[in-house]
Amino acid sequence: MAAWFVLLLGWRRYFAAFTTGLLSALAMAPLDLFPILFITFPVFVWIMDGVYADGKEGWYAAMKKPFLCGWWFGFGYFLVGLWWIGNAFLVEAEDFAWLLPFAVILLPAAIAVYWGLAAIIARLFWNDHWGRVFALAGAFGLIEFLRGIMFTGFPWNAPGYALMVHPLLMQSSSLIGLYGITLIAFLVFALPLVVFATPQSISYSRKIPMLLVLAILGAHISYGAFRLSTNPTVLEEDVNIRLVQPNIDQGAKFHEAHEAEILKTYAALSNATSAAGQESLNGTDYVIWPESAFPFLLTERRDVLTMIGEMLPEGTQLITGAMRAEPGAAGNVYGKVYNSVYVIDENGEIVEATDKTHLVPFGEYLPFQESLEAIGLRQLTQLRGGFEAGSERKLLLQQSGFPMLALICYEIIFSGDVLEKEAGILTDSGNRPKWIVNVTNDGWFGFTPGPYQHLRQSILRAVEEGLPVIRVANSGISAVIDPFGRMLQRTGLGVEAVIDTQLPRAGAPTIFSQFGHMGFYGILGLFFLLALITRRKITIS
Repeated sequence: MAAWFVLLLGWRRYFAAFTTGLLSALAMAPLDLFPILFITFPVFVWIMDGVYADGKEGWYAAMKKPFLCGWWFGFGYFLVGLWWIGNAFLVEAEDFAWLLPFAVILLPAAIAVYWGLAAIIARLFWNDHWGRVFALAGAFGLIEFLRGIMFTGFPWNAPGYALMVHPLLMQSSSLIGLYGITLIAFLVFALPLVVFATPQSISYSRKIPMLLVLAILGAHISYGAFRLSTNPTVLEEDVNIRLVQPNIDQGAKFHEAHEAEILKTYAALSNATSAAGQESLNGTDYVIWPESAFPFLLTERRDVLTMIGEMLPEGTQLITGAMRAEPGAAGNVYGKVYNSVYVIDENGEIVEATDKTHLVPFGEYLPFQESLEAIGLRQLTQLRGGFEAGSERKLLLQQSGFPMLALICYEIIFSGDVLEKEAGILTDSGNRPKWIVNVTNDGWFGFTPGPYQHLRQSILRAVEEGLPVIRVANSGISAVIDPFGRMLQRTGLGVEAVIDTQLPRAGAPTIFSQFGHMGFYGILGLFFLLALITRRKITIS
C-alpha cells in the first residue's frame, strides 16, 4: 500500500492528497472519528515520499510539488471541516446567497496555502528514515501555530483536537496547550504505519518508534486519569446562575419588527420554573443571555432597561450580550459600534461593560472596509462601517469576589490568547478571573458541525486555563464546563432551554496559563533537531 502511494504521479498524486484530507476531517467534532488519522496521516507521508523520490529537478519543482501535495491535502481537510460556514450566507439569502460558493470553496482554498507551505518545510528535512515523521510533525505544527496568529488568526479545527475528544485526553493541554498537542498528534498518528512500511535495513529497529508512540500515548492518558481523579468538580454554593438559551430564529434576530416577541421570550425563560421547582429568580445571582441579545441599542431603550430591572429581584444581575455605540468624531456620522457584554443590576442600570477585542473577518468587519463597501459589499451583520474592536479585555464583577472574564463568541477559539497580561488580567491569584463566560450566537450556522466544533474549543480553553466556562448560546449549544473539561450540564442544538447551576470552582493556574507556548516551542525545536539528526544519519550512511 505504501509503495502504491509513493509511485503515484501527476493528478493521481494530488487527487490522493485531496481525498486523504477529506477523510482526515472526519476526525473533527461532531463525528470524532479520530482513528482514521492512523491511516490518512501515514498515507500523506507516503505521498511526500513520492515527491522526495522524484529527485532534484531544480528549486522551482522542488518547491512546487510538495506545495501542491500539501495544498490539496489541506483543501480536502478544510473543505469538509468548514463547509458549514456557508450556512451563514443563507440566513439573509436575498443579500448574501451569491457569496455562498466563494465562502465554501475560497476559504478552504486560502487556508490550504498554510498546509502547502508546511509541506515545503517538511520536504527540506525529508529523508528515508522513519525520523521524517518528526519533519512532518514539526512543519505542520509550526504552520498550525502560525495559522492561529497570522492575519488575525483562524485556528479552527487544528488537528490536535483529534487527540482530545474526551476530558481524559485533554489534560495534557494544561501543560503544552493546543499547539503542543497538535505536534504530538501528527507524530502519534503518522508514526506506526510509517514504521511498519519502512524497510528493516533503513529503520534499524521498529521497537524504538513504537515504544515512543506507546510511551507518549500512555503518558497522555495517564496524566489525564491522574488529573481528573485528583481534581473532582467542586461547586461554589454561594454563586447561582441561570443560563437562558432563547433559540431565536437568526432571520428575525436583528429585525425591530420582532423585538416584542424576542423580549417576551427572554423574560419568559428567565422567569421559568426551574427543574428544582424554583418559581422565581430569588436566590439566583446571575442570569446570562447570549451574544447580541437585542435588535437595538440597549442604551437608547430606557423602557427595556426598566423591564429588565422589574424582572430581576434584589441581588440578581443580568449578564447579556448587546451592541454598544459611541458617537462618531467629526465627519463620521455612524460613530463606533462595539459587540459588548453588559452587566445590568436590579434597578435596570448598566453597571459594567466590556467590548469584543477579536472580531470575525467578513462577519463583523470587512478587511479593506472602505474599498469593499464602495462596491456594495457588507459584512454579514450588515452594520454600516462594521463593528469596532475593543482596545483591551477587562474583568467584570471584581467587587463580587468572583471576577469574570467575558469572551464573546469567536474570542474563545484562540489558544493562549485568553488572558492578557498587558491589560492586567494575569494568571496569578491576585488578579485572575474565577470563571469565563462565553456568550455566543451560533444560530448563523443552523444544524451543522459548526456549533459542535465551537463547543469543543470552549471546553479545551477551560482545561488550558484551569477556569470554568459558562457558555450561553442563542440556539445552542449552551453548557456548564468545569476547569478540567467536564461538561456538567448542556443543552441540545436548536431548542429553547434553561440551565440552573452553581458556579464550578476554578482550578489552580495551569502550567500553560503561566508560561504560554513555551512547551510548544521546546517540543517544536526537539522535533526539528531529531529530523536533522535522522536526515544526517541517512546522508552519511
